[in-house]
Amino acid sequence: MMDWTDNHYRTLARLISKHAWLYTEMVVAETIVHQRNNLERFLAFSPEQHPIVLQIGGSNLENLAKAAELANAYSFDEINLNCGCPSGKVAGHGCFGARLMLDPKFVADAMSAIAANCGVPVSVKCRIGVDDRDSYDELCDFVYTVVSNSPTRHFIIHARKALLSGLSPAENRKVPPLKYEYYFALLRDFPEVQFTINGGIIGIDQVNAARRQGAHGVMVGRAAYNNPWSTLGHVDSAVYGVPSSSLSRRQILENYQIYGDSVLGKYGPGKPGIRQLVKPLLNLFHSEPGNGSWKRKADAAMCHCKTIESFLEETLDAIPDSVLDSTLDRSPSDWEGSFADIDGVLPPPYKSSLQQSVSADDPVKLSACLCVPS
Repeated sequence: MMDWTDNHYRTLARLISKHAWLYTEMVVAETIVHQRNNLERFLAFSPEQHPIVLQIGGSNLENLAKAAELANAYSFDEINLNCGCPSGKVAGHGCFGARLMLDPKFVADAMSAIAANCGVPVSVKCRIGVDDRDSYDELCDFVYTVVSNSPTRHFIIHARKALLSGLSPAENRKVPPLKYEYYFALLRDFPEVQFTINGGIIGIDQVNAARRQGAHGVMVGRAAYNNPWSTLGHVDSAVYGVPSSSLSRRQILENYQIYGDSVLGKYGPGKPGIRQLVKPLLNLFHSEPGNGSWKRKADAAMCHCKTIESFLEETLDAIPDSVLDSTLDRSPSDWEGSFADIDGVLPPPYKSSLQQSVSADDPVKLSACLCVPS
């Protein structure tokens, strides 16, 4: 998510979950190419953030290839091409974001160029359609064209179409209806390809419900930002079968404070500043006693505090000790939600003149991930 899943948020997320796959905010290929002497600011991350995916955007093959080559030095675990963002400043500038879905052959060429210049797997994040190009067969044509003409074997599917005019980016996340049946039909029709489901999933119960229905992976975006403690806290135990972090929120903030104060002004005055570093913390006490008072205090403190340490000293008395020192205490349920009856509404199997046998270069690893999109 642009302006959201930056290094600061990912540092917080990794303190809560050790195993969730993290995604960078989208970085435009031209930014990487033109800022090649300043890449630490855009691409650097701590080793603790692995596994981590770099998401790039662009529509120039040469720049996409060069960006992948430059990013290779930072050892991301995967590089992802954004073909899903409906924002006007993305889709309407240079013809990238969701608009790329209208040219699947170009996407295949782009993925080949990226893959040829990096040493890690590549993936595509897309919608289920764009404007009136929104039938299931058209989605399959897109997937088939990309898979059969590039090394791509992983798609993150936002189960809504994108409307490139008439809706704001925020409305594009809510107004077009979710069609999870398209996602689960892709699992049936492209068994050699890995698909991660995205869109409308707001908690670990829904993550587990999607996995029980066969989802290879689950991407959670705004819920992981708006309620990181609850959304990310159960991932390690519920998805990966390992113990969750035993850290309380007080301990998480103590760790984050060390990080935050170490990077304040690293790239110049206010780069980053207090406000940027505090931003990921503001939802850590979502729905907890004292949350409203904490946010009001935080808003005032950001105007004059010079360190994260002083910010926390000034604001944390708004949160009861019982909240600060508690650890996760709720086990995920067996909620079935939107996926319980999905098999009964799947579209007919894909049949197209484009379709031939598709073979993967490597076996698909069917592992669930809870990760942060653009």
